[in-house]
Amino acid sequence: MEEHRRLRYGIVGGLGALGAADIFFKLVKSAPSRFGAEQPEYIFEQQPFPEGDAPGALHASQNARKLYVFDMLRRFEARGLNGVIIPCFISHAFIDELRAEVKLPIINMMDALRDVISLRYPDVKRIGVLTSDYVKSKRLFERHFSSSGGEVIYPSDDIQRDCVMPAIYSAEGLKMGALKGTSVDKLALACEDLLARGADLIVPGFTEISIAIDALSEKGFPIIDANLAYASYAVSHDGTTSQKQFKIGIVGGVGPAATVDFMNKIVRNTPADCDQDHIKVVVEQNPQIPDRTANLIGDGADPTVSLYSTCKRLEAADADIIAIPCNTAHAFVERIQPYLSIPVVNMLTATVEHIQKHLPKDVVVGLLATSGTVSSGIYAEAAVNAGIDMLVPDEAYQAKVMEAIYGESGIKAGFVEGECRTYLLDALEHLASRGARAVVLGCTELPLVLGSRGQFPAGGATVEILDPTEILAKKCVVFATDYRKQKG
Repeated sequence: MEEHRRLRYGIVGGLGALGAADIFFKLVKSAPSRFGAEQPEYIFEQQPFPEGDAPGALHASQNARKLYVFDMLRRFEARGLNGVIIPCFISHAFIDELRAEVKLPIINMMDALRDVISLRYPDVKRIGVLTSDYVKSKRLFERHFSSSGGEVIYPSDDIQRDCVMPAIYSAEGLKMGALKGTSVDKLALACEDLLARGADLIVPGFTEISIAIDALSEKGFPIIDANLAYASYAVSHDGTTSQKQFKIGIVGGVGPAATVDFMNKIVRNTPADCDQDHIKVVVEQNPQIPDRTANLIGDGADPTVSLYSTCKRLEAADADIIAIPCNTAHAFVERIQPYLSIPVVNMLTATVEHIQKHLPKDVVVGLLATSGTVSSGIYAEAAVNAGIDMLVPDEAYQAKVMEAIYGESGIKAGFVEGECRTYLLDALEHLASRGARAVVLGCTELPLVLGSRGQFPAGGATVEILDPTEILAKKCVVFATDYRKQKG
């Protein structure tokens, strides 16, 4: 028998105690047929949050509310929940800002209302809304109903000022627990105004109104219980929808200049018409990761723990993939990948795939890299598996490559001209003289000197320069683009 997947949801309390409590009650009421382990688990959390006397006023600052809700979402996210319920119309006015920053799916109250209206009231075209001045100004209801052909109607300005807002926020309002008398009378006047203005159906835009829904329904007003609609929608939710933006995590500092170069190549290869079209990136700049080559060819400190720790911080920062702009570091990826929940995009594999796709099958490929990368055999293994013939410099020229990278006038010391460039050109010509017609710049510092251009004259021949940093950047952009397409 298939094991039932128990769903766990968080409820953000503190944004209107009575409305939140009503939704919690209706959540339980909406799932009477579920028993035992089949029942969703609801975690109601409320922290001290001063709403103020009229948080829905036109010019009320929502900054504290936004940060409060975001912090609550992060706490729920850390607990591995399937989704979160936010019983607050004001918060739904900025829900897109929240969704862009968290993986945890937010169950949208407005989607719930749109669904219940389209299913139960398919002929309704003019929807009267009782909501706050703030929500009205943000056109929350128009954004969700106008696209489906519905017209949103509000009470007159006088009724909004004298009836709707006081019915919720005054000393005799619903927020103060006055569920009968003046508050209901004022809402009744607002409902009459909406009907006079042509509304076919009335929708509450305060969670508190649903607490008094019976009193308004008894007066004959065609008003729906928004809290019940939200609760019913949440119960049927499977916790799989998220609008979080794709994020690339970068292990930086290996080396620092190569990290900046890699980020520039991500930006350069991203199709974008404005800032917001670019990809979110988080960088953990950790130059203290022990030198990879020193460990692979000598008795230098093992960088495994430092690399793993850096990757875990990127994981915790909501990265979807990890990029390590350091060829030599890939000798350690197999050690840490099984313990990560997100993939490290393999620069070496991407480079070999690029060679297979864009170069002739019989091309001889040279490799300029650190002695650590060469001795580890990671490129050689990838090349052999792909049927690629790969050359490395002989001992004397490999020493020149190492001097160009690590020497006193080397790239890691901040030089990109002079001796370091001369040594690299010597090694490049050496590989070309041995038949290489393509050369992989297998150290991320090398493009800082030789660039990333496709054709390079060397030893009387033309050599195709392959920049794994550029290839990795393009691969990461493809991941992000595909993710966006899947999200629609």
